[in-house]
Amino acid sequence: MGSCFCVVDSIRSTIAVLAGGDDLCPLFPGSSRFLSPGRNVDVYCPPRKRARVIAPLGFSFSFRGREEVAAEKQQPRSIDTLPDECLFEILRRLPGEKERSSCACVSKRWLMLLISIRSSQLAARMKTTDESVKTRMPDLNKGVCAEEKECENNGYLTRRLDAEEATDIRLASIAFGSCSRGGLGRLFIRGSNSTRVTDVGLSAIAHGCPSLRVLSLWKVPLITDAGLSEIADGCPLLEKIDLCQCPQISDKGLIAVAQKCPNLTSLTIESCSSIRNEGLQAIGRCCPNLKSVTVKDCMRVGDQGIASLVSSASSSLQRIKLQTLNISDIVLAVIGHYGKNVIDLALIDLQKVNEKGFWVMGKTLGLQRLRSISITSCSGLTDMGLEAIAKGSPSLKQLFICKSDYLSDAGLRAFAETARALENLHLEDCNQVTLVGVSSLLKCNPELKSLALVRCLGIKDITLCPIQIPSCVSLRSLTIHDCPGVTDASLQAVGKICPQLQNVDLSGQIGVTDASLIPLIGNSKAGFVEVNLSSCVNVTDALVAMLVKSHGGTLKVFNLDGCKQITDRSLLAIADGCSELDNLDLSSCSISDYGVAVLASARQLNLRILSLSSCSKVTQKSLPFLGNMGSSMVGLNLQHCRLISTYGIGLLEEKLWWCDILS
Repeated sequence: MGSCFCVVDSIRSTIAVLAGGDDLCPLFPGSSRFLSPGRNVDVYCPPRKRARVIAPLGFSFSFRGREEVAAEKQQPRSIDTLPDECLFEILRRLPGEKERSSCACVSKRWLMLLISIRSSQLAARMKTTDESVKTRMPDLNKGVCAEEKECENNGYLTRRLDAEEATDIRLASIAFGSCSRGGLGRLFIRGSNSTRVTDVGLSAIAHGCPSLRVLSLWKVPLITDAGLSEIADGCPLLEKIDLCQCPQISDKGLIAVAQKCPNLTSLTIESCSSIRNEGLQAIGRCCPNLKSVTVKDCMRVGDQGIASLVSSASSSLQRIKLQTLNISDIVLAVIGHYGKNVIDLALIDLQKVNEKGFWVMGKTLGLQRLRSISITSCSGLTDMGLEAIAKGSPSLKQLFICKSDYLSDAGLRAFAETARALENLHLEDCNQVTLVGVSSLLKCNPELKSLALVRCLGIKDITLCPIQIPSCVSLRSLTIHDCPGVTDASLQAVGKICPQLQNVDLSGQIGVTDASLIPLIGNSKAGFVEVNLSSCVNVTDALVAMLVKSHGGTLKVFNLDGCKQITDRSLLAIADGCSELDNLDLSSCSISDYGVAVLASARQLNLRILSLSSCSKVTQKSLPFLGNMGSSMVGLNLQHCRLISTYGIGLLEEKLWWCDILS
């Protein structure tokens, strides 16, 4: 009887070794006959893990009932009955990528198990490693193989998932399929309230995509700290992470990223209600290469988190954007002191920051490399604060100020006298600024290249200005948008004092007429490149003809959206005189099929983008001409063209298959 026990144990051990575990006996349906020494023989087995053996009728173990044996016999003999642990052991022993890819197509369960296998757990790779260790002779192909392996998993691939496309199974498929195709380098998930992506999907990415460098999660409410921690563990090369509207991600997830991803260079956190100060502090301490930080609408983040982050990462931090936060003057003082490498700073909707904060930020003289600053909806910005910023930032080249109720001509004048390197100025909704302040800038800043005045109600007619407007030869771009005080006389004067203009944006200036623009067009010596006359309802075909005659050889972008007096005559002039035109917007103009035909027949035109939105006179007859526009066309807007049918649009899409058509 003792020899029988030895045989049973030996067979059981052999099956375990061959199959990778003790629970794989169902893979050998004939194993019962090896275990039967005869009929009506009782065999005693020591207490141990139950062997799944299908015995013939009349044969039973002393510890099993007939009902249990019968129930087991009725079960299908399938590999699917194996527990996940056993199937995991089998799948990780597959010899190559081809076999693993085939198994991944079997079922969702197999796919998820395969993606849960880390590269270090693959038996074939472990075996190769062991053999390479034992090899005494040098392998001449070792360097080549290593180079090929590095190229295969370099992170060249980019995947974007929107709304319903984003699921755990989809992420698992991406993770598994990208392994042998260059490796996943960037992953963008734009979700919604119904997005079903969970930590399981992120775990699959973490296991299968070690080359991931960029991760963007937008509105994925089911992702928690556990999923982000998996990414941190499996993707140590992560360089950029964007988290937007992820309510279940807290400081714990950020701390995991900080500890496991030392190569992090960019961090964006937006509307993440669970994030506090501790996570940002860990990022500052553990990420020495951090260059860009954006924190927006995180109401639990305060002075301590931002100040610690800026002070800890002062040696590398170059770009800072803070928007809608509960921070005070302390943060601006820290930025002014420790921001020695900051080149771009954006401060938006910081209601608790006062005049003192902006003054101290400039007076600390730490922003020596600052090149661009944007201040929007910060009630604490005053003339004194702007002057201090100019003194503390000698390298400042771009200034953007929006919705500042306390900024006046005095502050702009004091700023202009100090910031002599300024090249770009944008003032929006600054109603106390007048032409006196603008004149000071033009006089004191010989390098000014771009000036934008948007909805500045204090800008009045130039004839009412008490001082003479100086000429500005360096100015190349001028934007005057929705400033009702700017009249024809003002624009005529602009043409005289700015002879080198190339880009002109007068969108929304309802009072603009042909008479006001003729001097502007005639005095330009450099040649217009971009012209935006959107919603200038008084502009006519005569002005377009003159503009094309003078600047047709340089004009690349022309916007006539909403100019209802523009007809087919303008298209005749454009077709004959514009050789470099790249982008043409004729939305809501009074053009017809004849004008479209003229554009299509112009051989020197190579339009890339054409907009005919809301052109009520354009009909089905224009479709054949649009179809012959050429291979250069990549964007066509036919929205709200009611005389063009859906069927006609479909035919046009087939012909211009490479073009993005909006209808």
